[in-house]
Amino acid sequence: MKQLKALAALITALAIAGLFSGCAGSSDATPDITAESESPYEQGEDGAAEGEVLTGAYIRVGTLRGPTGMGMASLMDRAEEGFTDNLYAFTVAGAPEEITAGLISGSLDIAAIPANLASVLYNRTDGEVMMIAVNTLGVLFVLDSTGEISSIEDLRGKTINATGQGAIPEYALEHILRGNGMEPGIDVEIVYKTEHSELAALMVSGDASIGMLPQPFVTTVTMQNSDISIALDLTAEWEAVNPGFGLVQGSIVVRTEFLERNPDAVELFLRDHAESVAYVNSNPEEAAQLMERFDIIPAAVALGAIPNSSIVHIDGVQMRLLVDAFLQVMYEANPQSVGGSTPDEKFFFIR
Repeated sequence: MKQLKALAALITALAIAGLFSGCAGSSDATPDITAESESPYEQGEDGAAEGEVLTGAYIRVGTLRGPTGMGMASLMDRAEEGFTDNLYAFTVAGAPEEITAGLISGSLDIAAIPANLASVLYNRTDGEVMMIAVNTLGVLFVLDSTGEISSIEDLRGKTINATGQGAIPEYALEHILRGNGMEPGIDVEIVYKTEHSELAALMVSGDASIGMLPQPFVTTVTMQNSDISIALDLTAEWEAVNPGFGLVQGSIVVRTEFLERNPDAVELFLRDHAESVAYVNSNPEEAAQLMERFDIIPAAVALGAIPNSSIVHIDGVQMRLLVDAFLQVMYEANPQSVGGSTPDEKFFFIR
């Protein structure tokens, strides 16, 4: 914990610099995730109350608005109704650094964060956090109002407006362009905007004609301007350049100390999350209402965004294979984006 707390200033600085900005929307509300929460369970090494054997534990879970949190909507509902063996307390935040603060302070036990940020935390804290699942694959799309873009090659000689400079969106876009024989800044001009909402507004107003945005901003833009359509799915374009492994954007991590004390509870969480993701993908109308209720995303936007948000639950060996390959690409783009080196096998919780 001393190392995690010592890392707080560093992570904050890097977050401000944009290293970890991925696909979370900005928010004026900053939830209180640094205050300690008291557990209704008196936990021992096995997560059990004194004199009582429990199947679950009290778990403080942090997640983000947007695709990273969408898969948890059903779990939040079930937990609120008391239908889970674990007792959950959820925090929904607007930016990765807010969730990171909870991990650093120890006021969160499990959290959904960008995959590269998970690697950074692992490397900079000597393994005090571990990845337990992938929860979001690619959610990046190229939008077009000109009608001229139907392939990556059509971007040659064009200007793309984008967000996520210094983070996964930039590295993914540049990797895809290079894989198709185009050099960013030479064959394709990329103009970065600071906020997803800024670029979305420019596209809706017609002041930007070609733009790369993540869900749910893609759905918001196409709902507000019928002249704009999805031209390219960058997840498909990534897979065309990288056969055999996908674009990984969101992950779920656990504090290693919590995992060691409560392995059964973490197993139960993984089961709960997998069931929640399955429900969200199979019942979009009901899930959209839950997302609005839990302040993850408005229902009208969620309904259109769910099919294109790559909400998944991938754990175990498959998680490791996907993430290892993805982080290697991020490392080659910028070693600091993954914390200076790709993590070793101890980074992954595999049953």
